[in-house]
Amino acid sequence: MASKQDKEGASERRLPFEPAKNSKKARATASQPQVQATTPNASQKAQIPEVVSKRMARRMALFCGVPTFIGLAAFPLSYLVVSKEWFELPVAAVLVTTLGLFGLGTIGLSYGVLSASWDEERLGSKLGWSEFTLNFGRLVEAWRAQRQHKKS
Repeated sequence: MASKQDKEGASERRLPFEPAKNSKKARATASQPQVQATTPNASQKAQIPEVVSKRMARRMALFCGVPTFIGLAAFPLSYLVVSKEWFELPVAAVLVTTLGLFGLGTIGLSYGVLSASWDEERLGSKLGWSEFTLNFGRLVEAWRAQRQHKKS
């Protein structure tokens, strides 16, 4: 389990594709002339690294694909139960089950992205709850910063 220092250090570290935070130091240096970066691929810094995007895609496939597949399988399974007369199955039960599983699949898309480690070197945990809380916090921070920027 990660220590408190590790979590604080991870939240303070900026990811390669994360925009810089607007701080007093950044505003103070903004008045000074800026030197252009000499890297040929400076525009690629805003892109999500391939390792991270593949990690996100795997998690999205798992957390979205499994409930969606089960939701799709609910129709033939319910038909089998009703046609073989194993037991009485109300239509509403099939509808609620299917819609619930499709909704869970939709939520799984977002959870798959946010539960993946956004750090290239760190894989993260299997379920990704600590990564989810960290990444969701980053997302909320970005929304607040954008709202403050619009107000100014």
